[in-house]
Amino acid sequence: MAKIQFIVPDIGDFDAVDVIEVLVKEGDTVQIDDSVLTLESDKATMEVPAVQSGKVSNLQVKVGDKVAKGTYICDLEVADELASTAQADAPVAAKAEPAKQAEPPVESAPKLHEQTHASQVGLPIAASVANTPKPVNHQPMGASSHASPAVRAFARVLGVDLASVNGSGQKGRVLKSDVEAFVKSVMQGQMTLATSSASGSAIAAMPQIDFSQFGDIETVELGRIKKLSGKHLSMAWLNIPHVTQFDECDITDLDAFRLSLKAQAEKAGVKLTPLVFILKAVVAALKAFPNFNASLSADAQSLIRKQYYHIGIAVDTPNGLVVPVLRDVDKKGIFELSKEMMELSAKARDGKLSPKDMSGGCFSISSLGGIGGTQFTPIVNAPEVAIMGVSKASIQPVWDGEAFQPRLMMPFSVSYDHRVIDGAEGVRFTRYVGQLLTDLRQLLL
Repeated sequence: MAKIQFIVPDIGDFDAVDVIEVLVKEGDTVQIDDSVLTLESDKATMEVPAVQSGKVSNLQVKVGDKVAKGTYICDLEVADELASTAQADAPVAAKAEPAKQAEPPVESAPKLHEQTHASQVGLPIAASVANTPKPVNHQPMGASSHASPAVRAFARVLGVDLASVNGSGQKGRVLKSDVEAFVKSVMQGQMTLATSSASGSAIAAMPQIDFSQFGDIETVELGRIKKLSGKHLSMAWLNIPHVTQFDECDITDLDAFRLSLKAQAEKAGVKLTPLVFILKAVVAALKAFPNFNASLSADAQSLIRKQYYHIGIAVDTPNGLVVPVLRDVDKKGIFELSKEMMELSAKARDGKLSPKDMSGGCFSISSLGGIGGTQFTPIVNAPEVAIMGVSKASIQPVWDGEAFQPRLMMPFSVSYDHRVIDGAEGVRFTRYVGQLLTDLRQLLL
């Protein structure tokens, strides 16, 4: 057995290139053209293939090192006759003339692979690659994934961290089909792009900062409800393509009608708020626009339309936000709904809601009208596909065709899942809700 030195070949006009992967370890046996290192500059990613079959020994590079043409990588233990052949061939390879080729600018991952391949066999990288901007989702130093430059570029385009993808190729190599399967599983809701930092995350984790270096601090642990709702909201935000439609409506007549029922409501032991009328208007709109009263199937290939109308109401409690569900809103009157809302709100503030109280919702309403604000963008409460946000109503001058009149205007918004509801349908829904709240008599039609 003999040893030959394996060095970095000509990698073009680069004098310090980062090693982002070391694909072998001492004692491994490699064949000709097996990838040994993956290098990455600010222009391209390239792999360094073995120039001879043999056993790896005296490995001298690690992830994070910077290398250039001629940098010693390792020894390859080869048969004596192969060593003499490799040594005889080496001067010839060093004198090889660069291939003359005119290639168009990089347009896709496969072309990037073709161009970076030249660097693997000792040819300079084409000018078109040198002019290519640094790709987005730059692979971080210390990447442990094993994939070709073409697959790596393909993953970057899709925003996929290869460390999160299980490779099905030889020695765990990540193939293009593996990336496609990963993206498909994300779209079908089997996993999210944001995984724990321990397993690799497509979305970089927030850095840990010692805030005490800037001044006095106090650490307060989040409550159980906020911890649970935080995970749910993060999941919904990452998996649902949100669109929010803003609108406003004239509730002057609605509020006058509500106040006229004040004595009757007190006799029934309830307090009428605008929210109970919004509930009735929303249910009517859900019947007119059934895509809003639905959920996507687990594989996101079909829509499950619901024939019941259970509405979630966001309740602010000392421990955090909870969303109890009012059931069969379409079958109940405003006094009965008001009573149920009071009971559920009390249970929520006392921390006595059961899982049943918070399950089965079709659509949610988050009302900040009693606090203030003008508009906000609520996050869809998955697996629902839409949520309404209600803000504080205020007196505004409204032109009636002859003069400005003081009217009580209520701003509201609806966030929805764009996979299910398009923009035109979103606007029609909000306009319909606004019309019903402006003139409650339309609920009788």
